[in-house]
Amino acid sequence: MSSKDIRIIGCRLLFCTITNRVPLKFGPEITTQVLCARTEITVAGEDKREGRGWGETPLSVAWVWPGSLSYEYRLGRLKDFCVKLSKAWNRCPYRGHPMEIGRQFIENELKALWEDSNRKCGAGNEMPWLAALVCNSFFDIALHDAYGIYHQISVWNMYTPDFMNRDLSWYYGKDFEKVFKGKYPADYLLLNGACKDDIVAWHLVGAKDVVNDEELTGGEPADGYPVKLRDWITRDGLKCLKVKLCGVDAEWDFSRLVKVGKIALETGVDWLSSDFNCTVQDPRYVCEILDRLMAEYPAIYKLILYVEQPFPYDIESYPIDVRSVSARKPLFMDESAHDWSFVRMGRELGWTGVALKTCKTITGALLSLCWAKEFSFTLMVQDLTNPMFAQIPHVGLGAHAGTIMGVESNSMQFYPEASKDEARIHPGLYKRARGRLRLDSLGSYGFGYRAEEVFAAAERNGGNKKWAEA
Repeated sequence: MSSKDIRIIGCRLLFCTITNRVPLKFGPEITTQVLCARTEITVAGEDKREGRGWGETPLSVAWVWPGSLSYEYRLGRLKDFCVKLSKAWNRCPYRGHPMEIGRQFIENELKALWEDSNRKCGAGNEMPWLAALVCNSFFDIALHDAYGIYHQISVWNMYTPDFMNRDLSWYYGKDFEKVFKGKYPADYLLLNGACKDDIVAWHLVGAKDVVNDEELTGGEPADGYPVKLRDWITRDGLKCLKVKLCGVDAEWDFSRLVKVGKIALETGVDWLSSDFNCTVQDPRYVCEILDRLMAEYPAIYKLILYVEQPFPYDIESYPIDVRSVSARKPLFMDESAHDWSFVRMGRELGWTGVALKTCKTITGALLSLCWAKEFSFTLMVQDLTNPMFAQIPHVGLGAHAGTIMGVESNSMQFYPEASKDEARIHPGLYKRARGRLRLDSLGSYGFGYRAEEVFAAAERNGGNKKWAEA
């Protein structure tokens, strides 16, 4: 073990509910608010110095736990699970580098708590593993941040042999021991001069979003923010649009792509992506839409950079051969890519890329990133409509990952006022300009939240959020 190792000596848990300005549709569900979870983790080293780090994620119920159980039941389970995790992190027995601690916690404490929770709640009420990962993610993020604060370095510069006790072969096991021997996450990241101060931002065109005048209902918010797609494109200089589809109505999905695609061509948008949200079970559904688009609207077809997660996220239960889709367009895993082992499984089935998310833990995201790059899998970094502190590690991962094109970022569409405190310190991270986000306001240590400055600015301005201790 190293003198640079740390251990956890404290963990706080807070919750805050945020209301959407417009509804957001995940698969068959429409959401109008989200519960955000935040933690402060304190670590200490051999010299008794301490470092305090922050982590946060929205507990997006409809995304992490689709199904027929009531929203209230699922949300209650997620919140209760976070409380149990907070207690487990407070008594975390591991010491070392955050990657080592994070991996061991996921494989031992998280798995045990998840299995125990599902056992007690009975058949039919099982919480998905994806939900457990999301509940754990902000603790894991805070641990990485605290380590960076403790050592007074950027998180992105601490994945080297100078700080890590073990190379990547320890994480991937005997099957990949030779492949990853002597390699570290830093070998797969864009660092220093390779990482720019700004990044292309993707805009989400949700299934409930207003694309043109015909879709206006009269009930849209008059809050100074755009409503129609053209207005968003004009205001933010957007160049990349992610189109949410339903996956169960081919005519609607095709028409939606055409409608958005025509606006994209008229306004100088460079790229589109299509997201079917895990609702498709037959590759022919996607192939027929793409083939029809190529035949009838070839210019729109050319704009599609990749297709995202059409098929059920439980890849073990639905091991669908997807090569017919990936032969047409790059095909990216999202919900089904719980960790690097699922990325490996996806590659064998014909997927060609993976969408990383910080909400599945930053430890897991980095392991998926390294495995994907080693085996020539293309990367993207996708959003969970991350507001406030959750936006910062998310955009940071996008900037350091080397993605196919930028990073998705849409909290400014659905609850922009929630991030007013953070935007006072990091204005370029919470409003897109010329189709990009800026990272030059980030601090030098940890993820660069500059948390104390954010809190001080919020205090001076009365604040705009109500966080409650769990």
